[in-house]
Formats: sequence, C-alpha cells, structure tokens
Amino acid sequence: MNALPDPWPLSDEQRAITDLCRDFARNEIRPHARAVDEADVVTPVDIWRKAAEVGITDFMLPEDVGGGGFTDVFTQCLVQEELCFGDPGIGNLVCSNGFFADPVLELGTEDQKKRWLGPLTGPQAHMTALATTEPGAGSDAASIRTTARRVDGGYVLNGQKAWISNAGAARSYVVFAKTDPDQRSRGVTAFLVDADSHGLSVGEPMRKMGQRAIVCRELYFSDVFVAEADRLGAEGQGFHGLMRTFDISRVVLGAASVGAARAAYEYARDYARVRVQFDKPIIEHQAVAFRLADMATRIETSRLLVLRAARAIDAGAPDVAGLAAMAKLTASETAMFCTWGAVQTLGGWGYSREYPVEQWMRDAKLEEIEEGTSDIMRIVVSRHLP
Repeated sequence: MNALPDPWPLSDEQRAITDLCRDFARNEIRPHARAVDEADVVTPVDIWRKAAEVGITDFMLPEDVGGGGFTDVFTQCLVQEELCFGDPGIGNLVCSNGFFADPVLELGTEDQKKRWLGPLTGPQAHMTALATTEPGAGSDAASIRTTARRVDGGYVLNGQKAWISNAGAARSYVVFAKTDPDQRSRGVTAFLVDADSHGLSVGEPMRKMGQRAIVCRELYFSDVFVAEADRLGAEGQGFHGLMRTFDISRVVLGAASVGAARAAYEYARDYARVRVQFDKPIIEHQAVAFRLADMATRIETSRLLVLRAARAIDAGAPDVAGLAAMAKLTASETAMFCTWGAVQTLGGWGYSREYPVEQWMRDAKLEEIEEGTSDIMRIVVSRHLP
C-alpha cells in the first residue's frame, strides 16, 4: 500500500517524522500490542515513555512551548496512520495529548499555553485528558449537565463525566461545563483542571471491547474550585472550541482508521498468498481476491479524503465540519470493513486470539463511535452538503 507516490509532496521533516513513527510502530508497538490488550485495564506507561523519549508524544505541540512544531493537521494524520498501523489503541494513546492541546491552542492565552502545554513536552511528558462525555450526553455535547458556578476568584464545578480516556493517569484535564445551565451550546465553557484538585475523583476502569491501551474512567466533580485564570476563553465560548476540536480530531481519527485498515489488509493479503486451499493459494480464489480488492480500494479512498480534509483545515477553510465528518465516517467504516475482511480471509484462524486480526476488528469498532457516531456523522454531512 506504500508503493504508490504520495498524493501531496512531503517535506524532508514530514518524511523524517513519518519514518520515525513507522519504525516505532513496527519495533515498539506491534510486538507488545497483544500483551497490552490482554492486560485489559492497564495503561502501557513503558511504551508512552519510549514514545516521549523520541518526541512522538509532543510532536504536534508548538515549538515555543517545547514541542515538535508539527501543528498542521496534515502531518498529524501522517503520523497517526503509521502509529495505528502498529496498533490502534496504542497509536491513539501516544498521540492523545493532541486532543487536550487543541482547545488550549484554540481558546487559551499565551500564558495558559505555556503553563499547561509546557509540561507535555520532553521525555517526562505528562498525560492529559479531554473531559466532555457524560452518562446522558455523548454525541450531543450541548446537553452536558456538569455545572460551573461563579464564585469569588473563579468557579466551582459539580457533575460527572464518563468514558474519559486517560482519566486517572492524566495530570491535567480540559473540562467542558455549563456556566449557564438554561442554555445549550451557548452555555458551555471550557476549563483547565489539575488532576490533584480537591473534590475531583475518578471511578474504576471501564472494561471495553477494544483499544484497551487507553483506559477510560468516570470523573466526579464535587465542588471543584477552578481559578478564573484557568477558564479557557470567555464564558459560553467553550462549545465553539469543542466543535473546532472535533473538526480536527475527527480527521485525525480518520487517519487512525486508515492505519488500522491498512494493517488488516496487509495481514490478510500476505496470509492469502501462502495459505493453500483446493491446491492453490487462496488469493487466487476469486472471492478472496475481490474482497482484498475492495479493501485496498476503500483504504486509498479513505486516505485521500482524510488528507483532503486535513489540507482544508490547515488552509483555514471557513466550514470544514461536513468534510471532517465525511473523512471520519468513510475511514472508520473502512476500518471496520477491512478488519472484518481480514478475519473472514483467515477463516477460523482469524477468529482465534492467536492472530491479531480479531483484536483489530474489536479495536476498529470504536472508530465508528468516538468523537461522534457514524449516525451522527451522517447527520453532520447532511447539514453541510456541498
């Protein structure tokens, strides 16, 4: 799948970071992926530290806070695809600080960027988390019920968040809460919250189908004080920052899906070349060959759409929500199709935990759910038809 020329020219720096992440995925991620999956609710801190040491966990942060300076979404997609080729859960984990950084970069002051993003750089980089989802508010982020009541010097947060990636391991959170509970999107405000804040607690790890490298927990806020200096943007501006974050994260997660799909395709293709049934390699059987053709075609289509959406965001296009939703929808469903296709191609062995494709199929399902389900993505696309 890498034999084709790049659809867009890459700089030497982009090629270097892509090569670095490709090698890291093959040498540090893929060999340990099954053990991480079996551990179920254990964050692979050792892999995180190795990624931090070579500059992968902070490559997307600005240079002026100590990061790698690849702030463009296009390069982030190149990296995400390569890492998630190694393993979707681990790949998403080692780049997860980018999801925390996006609203800080969009809404934060220069002082906030230095104070909160600086600790995310270097070999001892902290983990972070984005806290939006609640038990009763998933894709409908405007319906969150966590409140932020103004008091002298700041705000007091009360409420509950669910399915928060890295909760418990994170040293800091971007939390979205309602400063005006009677409003929907116009009442949402973003806050920077330290994990050691009094009144903030975490629940037990949530047991998941896949992407177990990213441990999710619930967060509980009981009169958590947040200084006014740690509010991101103005009151009521949080939803704008969140939607901007979603535009970026959906495209980046689309790239993650492309990586997962590519891994499944290449594994199934190589297996089909050596597995003999009815006196010939199964790749010579029409049903298998056609399935692999469909997988390869969907991967190339998804990659091109993801990179086009990334280019649009980087160019400052005024309305990218529909294109970002198209990219995530197409790529996530491609990942699900290709991982299913890999299991199908391996037959009974694909259903066995002896081979990685059954795990990749479980991992891929999350991409059709997180940051907006496929159903929601279709709604977004329908509202932004060209």
